[in-house]
Amino acid sequence: MVTVLALSAALAYGVADFLGGAVARKSTVLKALVWCVPGGLVVVLVVALLAPGNPALGPMVCGFAGGLFGGTGLIAFYRALARGPMSVVAPVSALAAAVLPVGVGIMRGERLDMSVLLGVLLCLVAIGLVSMEVGKGEPEDGDVAVAAVPCWRRLLDSGPLMAAVSGACFGIFYVLLKTAGDDAGLWPIVGARVGTLSIVAVALLAVVLRGSGLGPRMPGRTMIALALLSGVLDAGANALYFLAAHRGMLSLAAVLTSLYPAITVLLARIAYSERLRVVQRVGMAVAVAGVALVTVG
Repeated sequence: MVTVLALSAALAYGVADFLGGAVARKSTVLKALVWCVPGGLVVVLVVALLAPGNPALGPMVCGFAGGLFGGTGLIAFYRALARGPMSVVAPVSALAAAVLPVGVGIMRGERLDMSVLLGVLLCLVAIGLVSMEVGKGEPEDGDVAVAAVPCWRRLLDSGPLMAAVSGACFGIFYVLLKTAGDDAGLWPIVGARVGTLSIVAVALLAVVLRGSGLGPRMPGRTMIALALLSGVLDAGANALYFLAAHRGMLSLAAVLTSLYPAITVLLARIAYSERLRVVQRVGMAVAVAGVALVTVG
C-alpha cells in the first residue's frame, strides 16, 4: 500500500510540475502560482471536510510550517523551470528532496529490509542519473545578453542551484508532514496549502511594493485551466504522500515519491523534444529496478 500511494504521489507530482512549468514559461512564476495554489487549497479543503479527522491545532500548525517551506520550494522550483530545461531541473530538485528525509528517517531509527534498502539506494542512484545535464548544443540568441550579467548573479539565479534550493525545501516539507501525525485526517494538508498560499501572497506583495509589476497576463483560458489542473494535482500528490508516509517509513515514502522527475522528463521529451542522454535512459531503467525491489520487499 505504501508503494502504491507513494508512486501515485510521484505520478501526480510529475504531471503537476510539468504543467506548472509550462504555464510559468508562458507567463511568470507568481502568475502560475496565483492560480495553482488556491485551486489546490479548495480541493483539499473539500476532501478534508468529507474525510474522517478533526482540525487539531498541533497537526495544523505543523502542516502550516511545512507549507511555508513547500511554498518557498515551489517558487524556487518554478523559477528554476523558467531558467533551465525540465529534464535537468526536476531531477536535481528531487534528489535534494529525497536525501534529507532519508537522513532524518535513519536518525529516527528506521531500518529497512535488505531488498528494500537496495531498492531505495537504486532509486537514489536513478534520480542522480536522470539529473545528468542535457547538452546545451548551439548558442542561442539570448546567450550574449546572458553573458553580460555578472557571474555571481547568474550562479544564484541558475536553474540547477534554484532546483537544489527547492529540493531542500521539499525535503523539509516531507519531514514536517510526517511529524504532523495522522489523527487529524487530511487537515495537516489544508494547513500546508494555507502556508504555501501565505508564501505566495508575501511574494506578490513584495513584487507590488517594489513596483516591478506582475509581468504579462496569463495567455488565454487554456493556460489558466492548466494552472488550475497543476494545483489540483499538486494538492492530490501532497495528500497521497501524507497517507504513504503515515502508513510506512519516512525514508521509503519520500524516496519513492521523489521519483516524479521521470514523469516530468518524459512529458518534456514529448512536448518540447528535450533530448535524453543515454545516462538518463539508464537512470529510468535503474528506477524501475529499484521500485521492483521495494515492491517485492
